[in-house]
Amino acid sequence: MTAPQSPASRPDGSASQESAQDPRIARIHEALGSVIDPEIRRPITELGMVGDVRIDADDTAHVTVLVTIAGCPMRDRIERDAAEATATVPGLSAVRVESEAMTEQQRSELTARLRQGRRQIPFNQPGTLTRIFAVCSGKGGVGKSTVTANLAAAMAAQGLRVGVIDADIHGFSMPGMFGVADRPTKVGDLLMPPTAHGVSVMSIGMFVPEGQAVVWRGPKMHRAIEQFAADVFWGDLDVLLLDLPPGTGDVAISVAQLLPTARMLVVTTPQQSAASVAERVGSLARSTEQEIAGVVENMAGLTLPDGSVLDVFGTGGGDRVAASLSEASGRDVPVVGRIPLEPALREGADAGVPLVVSSPEDPAAAELRRVAHELTHQPRGLGGMSLPLAVRRS
Repeated sequence: MTAPQSPASRPDGSASQESAQDPRIARIHEALGSVIDPEIRRPITELGMVGDVRIDADDTAHVTVLVTIAGCPMRDRIERDAAEATATVPGLSAVRVESEAMTEQQRSELTARLRQGRRQIPFNQPGTLTRIFAVCSGKGGVGKSTVTANLAAAMAAQGLRVGVIDADIHGFSMPGMFGVADRPTKVGDLLMPPTAHGVSVMSIGMFVPEGQAVVWRGPKMHRAIEQFAADVFWGDLDVLLLDLPPGTGDVAISVAQLLPTARMLVVTTPQQSAASVAERVGSLARSTEQEIAGVVENMAGLTLPDGSVLDVFGTGGGDRVAASLSEASGRDVPVVGRIPLEPALREGADAGVPLVVSSPEDPAAAELRRVAHELTHQPRGLGGMSLPLAVRRS
């Protein structure tokens, strides 16, 4: 992309008038409709991000792109994509693209357009088709966050639009597991979540200095979850996953209140003591009237070099939790997956690259991809959803 130059002009100003009437201008706008903002995931023409478009007397096109803020991390990418799109228009000798930050008024208009005029949790609106899974566990150390990150990346690899809320305020881990170093971009009072491996990620860890603890109690954590749901522009998600803290405390209750359609996905290990603790999730599900999507048994067995399997943490924990939750909820709760104990899962989490991305054919990754497919295989639809109805009498 060449540095922007001043457009040629005639003393009488006729060059700009001719440019405005040039049919290639409309074609440039049409071509720019294929440029998608990487954070908002909508065409820049739809978002009001195309400024001045002119064509010089020497057939050089000058395009100004309006980015949300001066330090927009996606500025170079948007400029490059806009230049490539403009270059597809026939009859141009060169393309010059420059960008400038939106004014406060333009940012306010963009925010209002994205919010559709009101503050709301979009996932609670009538007719929403986003599936929500609250990934939970009875205790820590069962690999719940690793399962969450890999399921999200696997779903994104299937072509779904996926978001993750790191609801473990005190023990946040999603930025590290996805390798996210950028902070969210702020547009007015909306936040644009960073994206990694096709997944939009939001975590309090993006705002906390390295090594600093989050010393919050229940009401403040409730407010944080509410803001992550309402004040982040998620777009039209197919799936939203929440990585909950272990146990059945304040955050789990807040999620049930703020996102009542969330289905619980319980992660446990084969160990009987871990299974006993995970069964307590059933009492929370009964209290909040939430559906349990299923049980994932993590660390199900370690495959040795000779092909035999060593049950490091025992066996039967997943089945015990599923049976207990089925009895408590009065409906069948299946074991949707058994993830083998695999060191590469931990290594991927440390490296910021989920195993389903780095080694999709690994046995643990293959099982996680299968679980992701099972959870999302049914097409989105309105069947079984409560829709607002009104009766008009004539």
